[in-house]
Amino acid sequence: MPLDTLAGRVAVVTGAASGIGRAMAERFVAEGMRVVMADVEKPRLEEAAHAAGGDVLAVPTDVSRPDAVEALAARTLDAFGGVHLVCNNAGVFVGGSAWETPLEDYAWLIDVNVWGVVHGIRSFVPRMLARGEPGHVVNTASMAGMTSAPYAAAYYLTKHAVVGLSEGLYHELAFAGSAVGVSVLCPEAIATGIGNSERVRPERHPSRGPRVESATLTEQALRDAVGAGLAPAVMADRVVRAVRDNRFYILAEDAWVDACHARLDDVRLRRNPTFAIPVPQGE
Repeated sequence: MPLDTLAGRVAVVTGAASGIGRAMAERFVAEGMRVVMADVEKPRLEEAAHAAGGDVLAVPTDVSRPDAVEALAARTLDAFGGVHLVCNNAGVFVGGSAWETPLEDYAWLIDVNVWGVVHGIRSFVPRMLARGEPGHVVNTASMAGMTSAPYAAAYYLTKHAVVGLSEGLYHELAFAGSAVGVSVLCPEAIATGIGNSERVRPERHPSRGPRVESATLTEQALRDAVGAGLAPAVMADRVVRAVRDNRFYILAEDAWVDACHARLDDVRLRRNPTFAIPVPQGE
């Protein structure tokens, strides 16, 4: 049963202080939803919540910590009595080759990009099932979860994990006959601050030593790509359409789709991986 009526319903968005998360929260407010905005950056979060207007609750949250996400779920129910749409969106990026990426970088990416989604599922889905109302979970992965590329193996690892986790959740809820749907959001290059993720790096995952060349070049390439990327509001539009249509895959609508098809063909034909991701052309 699709969540085709959004007005009056309750949405939760993590990573909501900026980028895609903020755009989704603003769009949900415009749809007449009551919105809980969560993010680890408290000042930015409070500013974004104020700017969003509407019936909005800002809850500073570190999604890598299960107790923090559990507290977020409890605050949501205390404030609004239920939840219908959960967007596990928070994410960070670090570049570098697979063998040069420090363990601290792997741990940080997995903590936020994977465990953040796991914690969101574990804290919110049982509450949604208990109410028995139509609902939807949107997990933000990336077109990186549908493709492969060099010098960002740790990041790609986390996004493939989110896609697999989301597919499993979809099947489980379908077999249970639940009214809760699932989508996986796979953005292409979007104008966000993900290329400057170090600003939210926690002390428990310190950066070790100088950045290696593969990391520096990849992170700069990402900043260049997102600097020329689509507006985050485009992703918010795609999410709303997918939720209303109860559609699982929310994919890019540009050359990234060709890269996705190339990877699927690699698997189908049992050939070695093709490097097919779009590379911006110089002037």
